[in-house]
Amino acid sequence: MTKPLTYSHHEGEDRAKSVDRRGLLKGAAVLAASTVMASQASAATVAPLGQTGAPTRSTGPLPLGPLPGSRYPDSHLESAKKGPPSFGPSGFPAFAGTMAVERVATGMRWAEGPVYFPAGRYVLFSDIPNNRIMRFCEDDGHLSVYRQPSMNSNGNTIDREGRLITCEHSGRRVTRTELDGSITIIADKYNGKRLNSPNDVVVAADGSIWFTDPIYGIGGYYEGIKAEPEQEKHNVYRVDPKSGDIKVVVDDFVEPNGITFSPDEKKLYVLDTGFTDGPDNPSHIRVFDVDVAAGKLSNSKVFAEMPKPSITDGMRADTAGRIWCSVGWGDPNEDGVRCYTPQGELLGKIHIPETVANLCFGGQQRNRLYICGSTSLYAVYTSVQGAMKP
Repeated sequence: MTKPLTYSHHEGEDRAKSVDRRGLLKGAAVLAASTVMASQASAATVAPLGQTGAPTRSTGPLPLGPLPGSRYPDSHLESAKKGPPSFGPSGFPAFAGTMAVERVATGMRWAEGPVYFPAGRYVLFSDIPNNRIMRFCEDDGHLSVYRQPSMNSNGNTIDREGRLITCEHSGRRVTRTELDGSITIIADKYNGKRLNSPNDVVVAADGSIWFTDPIYGIGGYYEGIKAEPEQEKHNVYRVDPKSGDIKVVVDDFVEPNGITFSPDEKKLYVLDTGFTDGPDNPSHIRVFDVDVAAGKLSNSKVFAEMPKPSITDGMRADTAGRIWCSVGWGDPNEDGVRCYTPQGELLGKIHIPETVANLCFGGQQRNRLYICGSTSLYAVYTSVQGAMKP
């Protein structure tokens, strides 16, 4: 059992060093100052903010704004149903004639784990190799460093109190950023042994925290710190909201990755990217019936297969229960986002000129899809709303 441990940036130099958290933010004033300092300190080693990166599929640098050649209807939005566009409820909800894919920020090395904060109208997302969390303000398009170092953070989400929940590769833990800027360790061990490298996370309505724990963050020094795994299996865990107890809810994944609930929390979707460990391993989405309060899963089945060698890394649900998932690492023509009905039928694709890792819904009406694509953050408005649960 691991009890939540809360510490403050001001509890002493030794404590701060022991958790490697010298970059904690404490209040709005400290946040602004540390953002400037972190940006200056990292300028010599990372791409300047706003500088175009090197997309995986392009003949030249991509500008910010609508993708080159965009014309309504945007050809980057592809409905699975061929023929005349369908704008009704049976059509692809990212295809409404006047929607276009935009590149809103760039300068990252590997963008991951986006989460939207409606109170501030900004997106936080990880830049894993650069060991930082970025912040994109949607009202003015400003991109800044929110936290550095970030312990090679990966997946992020927001709980019902508006607090940031983060999976950390090099920390090998799940943390919560409190409203005062202090950090609470939610989970770092199971049965007395360190976790592998928590990857993605979701919070249920009852406050329980569910996360995946593959080994990607301890496989080398680019996205974390190389280490031997201490856990025998690559598990999916649940943290009890009252006791803080950590429980394995499923242990038969090769590499559990993205995770999300259906809007009614009756289904839990978990990605298996085991294909990265060998060609005979899975590249698919599994779905379970879930009893959130009891922390029990049942009736596992494959929801959707990915076109190997492509994998899906992250996903979110909309209010109608459709699943939106990232696609990358295979055929460049498949790079982007796929949208499925709750029954697993493919509705359409969003083509992105970079390998896509993860996504989230945001915007004032929760109808703007933010997409982490390798070096960049993309966005496209849709005709649906993301589920309230991130």
